[in-house]
Amino acid sequence: MTWAASLAGCSPFSLVDFSASINPLGPPTGAIAAIQSNWEQLRHYPDPEYRALRQALANAHCLHPDWILPGNGAAELLTWAGRDLSGLEQTTILTPGFGDYFRALRTFGGHWLGVPLEVAHPPSSLPISLPVLPLPSELHPHGLLLNNPHNPTGWLFMRESLRPYLETHERVVVDEAFMDFLGNDPAESVVDWVQDFPNLVVVRSLTKFYSLPGLRLGYAIAHPDTLRRWQRWRDPWSVNSMAEVAAIAALADPAFQQRTWDWLPDARSRLWAGLTAIPGLQPLVSAANFLLVRAEASVPLLQQRLLQEHQILIRDCMSFAELGDRYFRVAVRTLEENQRLLTALHAVLSSLHPGAHGC
Repeated sequence: MTWAASLAGCSPFSLVDFSASINPLGPPTGAIAAIQSNWEQLRHYPDPEYRALRQALANAHCLHPDWILPGNGAAELLTWAGRDLSGLEQTTILTPGFGDYFRALRTFGGHWLGVPLEVAHPPSSLPISLPVLPLPSELHPHGLLLNNPHNPTGWLFMRESLRPYLETHERVVVDEAFMDFLGNDPAESVVDWVQDFPNLVVVRSLTKFYSLPGLRLGYAIAHPDTLRRWQRWRDPWSVNSMAEVAAIAALADPAFQQRTWDWLPDARSRLWAGLTAIPGLQPLVSAANFLLVRAEASVPLLQQRLLQEHQILIRDCMSFAELGDRYFRVAVRTLEENQRLLTALHAVLSSLHPGAHGC
């Protein structure tokens, strides 16, 4: 954000940030109140077992707490997933893919195989089946690491298309960081399969849905033996006390959850329609709280103009090698902010390609 604010010539807090896919309705007031009323816990180390937090998460998923491991954001848990997967012959990843997957595997010398998605030919509706993935031989155990909904496309995969790979792969890690946005107990989540498949790990994020990225909090759901191994690998106090009390309060706020589920579908639909109406832009259908957009214009230039002229930040996709400089991603924000983005995009693109936008 600092580099973007410098380019825009304003404070980071003056930017309208569409680059980070964070719930614009949060944080929940209960989470803030919990931090304010528990500040004295800063004098003490957190409970390394995180019993209260694990119980709250277990209650949310109807599981025993032994099947839950909180972490310092989903990123920390993906690191340990990467260590697990790096012991296998190869891990399959859908591409374009979230950069943290490659970081985690690279850290421990892991090998991966990218399976490309047909981003240039997006589906017209969701959910869809996973593409056909390579199957390992019995002599060479493989892993599978994917996110659902997928980042950066926002596509939602039918969980039944994943089931065959649970029978053939040594380890399957499903990153459901954006699954909370689909509602209570989403149909395509595989959380309820964990107890039937010891090789399955589900990673969830609490920071995106509850708008708490500064606190860094996620959790893994997996067989207790897997989670005990991960716990031995890591620092004993990965989650700080303020993150713990905020998360417990947020999980106990059904009104905030319902407000989010009521807001997102209409806001996303309107933003998608508005982007579709702008010549030179093609947004992909998405089940998540963000949209991937193909642009005819150079996205780095578009990003620069939006910052300098409108103090709006979009996410370029240069870090996704398969997408290059003709795609950008935007979070779904409030209706007013979304309209501000649409107005700014129309103005910038009209100046870049005046003939394509009429007189």
